[in-house]
Amino acid sequence: MLWRDFLNYEFLGNTVTNYLWFAGILLFGFLFKTMLSKLLSGLMFRVVKRFSQEDNLPVFRRLLLQPLEMLLFLVFLYFAFKSLDYPLDPTQAIRKNEPFLKTFMLRTYQVFVIVAVTWAVLRFVDFIAHMLSHRAERTSSKLDDQLVPFFKDFTKVFIAILSFLVMLGTVFGVNVAGLIAGLGVGGLAIAFAAKESIENLLASFTIFLDQPFVVGDLVQVADITGTVEKIGFRSTRIRTLEKSFVTLPNKFMIDKALDNLSLRTFRRANFMINLTYNTTSAQMRAIVRELQEYIDQHPSTNQDGRIRFSALSPSSKDVMVLYFVDTMDWNEYINVKEEINYKIVEIVERNGAQFAFPSQTVYLERKPAPEPAEAEQPMAAGFPATDLQ
Repeated sequence: MLWRDFLNYEFLGNTVTNYLWFAGILLFGFLFKTMLSKLLSGLMFRVVKRFSQEDNLPVFRRLLLQPLEMLLFLVFLYFAFKSLDYPLDPTQAIRKNEPFLKTFMLRTYQVFVIVAVTWAVLRFVDFIAHMLSHRAERTSSKLDDQLVPFFKDFTKVFIAILSFLVMLGTVFGVNVAGLIAGLGVGGLAIAFAAKESIENLLASFTIFLDQPFVVGDLVQVADITGTVEKIGFRSTRIRTLEKSFVTLPNKFMIDKALDNLSLRTFRRANFMINLTYNTTSAQMRAIVRELQEYIDQHPSTNQDGRIRFSALSPSSKDVMVLYFVDTMDWNEYINVKEEINYKIVEIVERNGAQFAFPSQTVYLERKPAPEPAEAEQPMAAGFPATDLQ
């Protein structure tokens, strides 16, 4: 009898039994939410497994585990609160007989449920994009490599906006249709406020349609040179030669002069060799001739190379070196250039010439010494000595 009386004891409008049910359901949900999430994610993966060529269950669980845990805990939280009775707000109870606290907590709960569902859907979109990215890597075209992240971001933004509208209509009772219709009045102001974002979005479609570059291309825009790693619906991300990560607006990418270095048939090397003025004409001719023959016979260059005695600089005799390396790979290009540079040094040294460096020669003019007779003649008060005798 005492135990039953204790269970039936009321506190704040609820018996001890109600509180025990509340605590038990919450404890069960907290302890088993991870296990149930793994089980649920495994069942969901069976649906999408037929579209996946690999065993992506670890990736699927890693993406969906936390959203499913939150969603399942909210389900247990709902049943836990169902076991309790809520006190009434006196004003609301007199006028409408509605539980104020229960209504407030229900609205808050609905917000969290919509957030959890949205989170799970966004993670599911990430998984679909992960599968499509692996398929795109197996194709020779680079267009699908940049379409996958673009449409992934676009879909996630659309889902977030849709979830926000559902929250307004379901939780707060807002007339969504009327709100959308009312946006036509303030649409012009919104368009001006989001002018740059809209321009970047339109620029992204221009990039996809015109394809001045694709993911993986080495490009130079303004003073930035690097490899395109991602093209989004607002910006393009470039990994520079210094390995820094630069994010540029899409509008900037199509407004500025862009040089797609990956589409070049050859890579050009153009520089000067500065030789000292002590180099004779015979040495100059021999150096130019041997360099020209080496460049023409090199297996990695074409026949457009030019070695010419081009200028007489203030401190050197200059030989122009111009050649084209038949490769698109940057590492191979610098390796060939290094090989040719060693050969240039070898040819110059073999012909007995020397490399010049900026220098100046200064000539000092010395005045002749005065005659001895004039130097020994005494002077007094500005008159010669003979005048004072």
